[in-house]
Amino acid sequence: MDEKSFKDIRAYRVGWLLTICDFLFAYPALWILSKRTTKGIRLDYLGDRKQIEQDIKQGAFFMTNHRDIVLDSAWLSLLLRCKYFIRPFIGIGNNLFAYKWIEIFVRFNRCFVVKRGAGAHAQLENAKQLSAYIRHLRGQGKSIWLAQREGRAKDSNDLTQASVLHMLTLGEKDFFENVKTLNICPVSITYEFDPCDYLKAAEMQLKRDNPKWRKRKSDDVLSMKTGIKGEKGRVVYRLTPSINPEIDAMLAAHPEYLEQPIHDQLQHVCDIIDRHIHLGYEIYERGTDFDDYIASRLALIDVPNKDEAFLRERLYEMYRFPEINYQKAVES
Repeated sequence: MDEKSFKDIRAYRVGWLLTICDFLFAYPALWILSKRTTKGIRLDYLGDRKQIEQDIKQGAFFMTNHRDIVLDSAWLSLLLRCKYFIRPFIGIGNNLFAYKWIEIFVRFNRCFVVKRGAGAHAQLENAKQLSAYIRHLRGQGKSIWLAQREGRAKDSNDLTQASVLHMLTLGEKDFFENVKTLNICPVSITYEFDPCDYLKAAEMQLKRDNPKWRKRKSDDVLSMKTGIKGEKGRVVYRLTPSINPEIDAMLAAHPEYLEQPIHDQLQHVCDIIDRHIHLGYEIYERGTDFDDYIASRLALIDVPNKDEAFLRERLYEMYRFPEINYQKAVES
């Protein structure tokens, strides 16, 4: 397929103009934002740094956990640009395009469109088109960012969705070999405090009370604004090496995996990605004042029939799950 086949989803390319705009406008704004809303953003490494940097030079598929709608990819892009002079193409769901100008703006900033909310047949066609576009970019040696799941993990229990991995390999015969061509390099993102934690807790109660409840576009806009403006404490992006050597080692130890059904093969690779992300968490010590922080977030929640016990537990849960998953990964 050529660029015309991806007209409705591809990122707009403006070459040298994009680079100039990055350094004159976008990146200074992101640095200023980090100074105002964090205690610092840091790029770190898990494993052999030289190996990670070699993986990046080949063009990496950065797959991350997902906390903030806008800043997860924006700050990673900033850090990679400043350190390695690369800027990944970024996948962003069209459910966030509350206004047409948002779509135009993000596509001019190296974002491509992940179509959501269609019928079963349309979803399959959209997935095939997206998979082909991602492979088109990787064929050109471009780096890509994509979250490990559709939407943010509200409870911070970060697990890779098999459907995301399946979409990336649609139409390809040898699953493991085609995963390796992507050169997936998992990245762990850890915010000391999540500005949207109280919004996520509110969503969980609304869905519990009414399983048919769905977010409006205005809810996504509010989450974007809150995530951008809210206090985050310390923020760490931890890069891990490509999973390709682990896939090779796994298959050498278990050649029978090559004959398994696709859903089992998908899960093996998801497990590898999850282990990388969980081991890469930055674990923050929570002082005695953390209870006061949770109480202050609980006070911000305004929902019908407010269930304070449920909401308080959901808030604590968001900060416990990374610690639980990190410990499990260490022990395994």
